[in-house]
Amino acid sequence: MDSLTLEQIDEAIEHGDVVCVYLYTPICGTCQLAGRMLEIVKELFPHIKFCKTDINYIPERAVEWNIESVPCLLIFCNGKLEKKIYAFHSVPYLYETIKSFL
Repeated sequence: MDSLTLEQIDEAIEHGDVVCVYLYTPICGTCQLAGRMLEIVKELFPHIKFCKTDINYIPERAVEWNIESVPCLLIFCNGKLEKKIYAFHSVPYLYETIKSFL
């Protein structure tokens, strides 16, 4: 999962049915673990767009989306923010949660 710019993320959200946006910071150990979990989940949903970005580079959007902490996974459906996940729990949990939006 490559880091994307805000413009690339906005484009994906605007044009995707289901889009997952992963917010992290590079020095966060929990974020690193969550990122590895998402890499696995991403492989299970090849038709879903997964984006990630360092929250430090999008402070205005963090406020707009009311992000409380990282790691955070945002699930957008047809351009609308549907769910925020802060506790990643496990790969099966993430899989089932994302699957529920299909």
